[in-house]
Amino acid sequence: MIDLSNMVTEARNPKTMNLDEMLPLDLIRIMNEEDKEVIQAVKSQLDKIARIVEWCTKSLEGTGRLIYMGAGTSGRLGLLDAAECPPTFGVEPGKVIGLIAGGEGAFIKAVEGAEDSETLGEEDLRNIHLTADDVVIGIAASGRTPYVLGGLRYAGKTGCRTGAIVCNNGSAMAEAAEITVELVVGPEILTGSTRLKAGTAEKMVCNMISTAAMVGVGKAYQNLMVDVVQTNTKLIKRAENIVMEATGCSRNEAKEALACADGHAKTAIVSILSGCRAQEAREKLAKARGHVRYAIDQI
Repeated sequence: MIDLSNMVTEARNPKTMNLDEMLPLDLIRIMNEEDKEVIQAVKSQLDKIARIVEWCTKSLEGTGRLIYMGAGTSGRLGLLDAAECPPTFGVEPGKVIGLIAGGEGAFIKAVEGAEDSETLGEEDLRNIHLTADDVVIGIAASGRTPYVLGGLRYAGKTGCRTGAIVCNNGSAMAEAAEITVELVVGPEILTGSTRLKAGTAEKMVCNMISTAAMVGVGKAYQNLMVDVVQTNTKLIKRAENIVMEATGCSRNEAKEALACADGHAKTAIVSILSGCRAQEAREKLAKARGHVRYAIDQI
């Protein structure tokens, strides 16, 4: 028997008992006020988030992967973060993975009952051949979703690092994971609708984990996304702009350097700043494990 009565995420918000009578401006004003709780909740967990980032950086530098798993909104947020890593950071597909109860189709249409099975969580991790080099992060506002619990418990047995992102204190997931980020944002304005404050807080933490880990493995130079993948006209121009910003060169020089580097912005940047050909720039980057700053510091 599931008892939701003691969960903050299921409590009624006393400020919105007349939600159905509010004018649009009044309603969204209180939403905006309540969202302030999100910032404070995330701030209180920064030390824990940083430790998870350190795990992920080490894992991604090697053969490991970052794996999010969740159900409903939480699962969709993990999938979204995973899907955005290849175009933003040039990381190969499969390096950051999002698992959602019910499979990828559940991103669009809910699969009823899928989240209630611990076995499915374990099976999904088995199917992607989980190893001790990976990091598994379970996401669930309630902190008790069986699908995620099953995955975390199995992941723990493999010896890989496990983290949890939840929105209640003292949850079952906190017992199953090594580190639990507890984002207690308070009752939602619409009772139990955790796609609101809880979902926003979860998304913020996913943003922090993936962005900081990718910076840690060399996917940024200064604050430029130097491994951006050029899949459309906008991103082709962005790559040119990134090379120009990083080196101070002209657009024509950026285009020429990118052409010689087969479109790879990091190689073009190192080539220009080091005054070397693209092949030597690639070698410098390889020695620097992909970090532009270290590559251009080489004598």
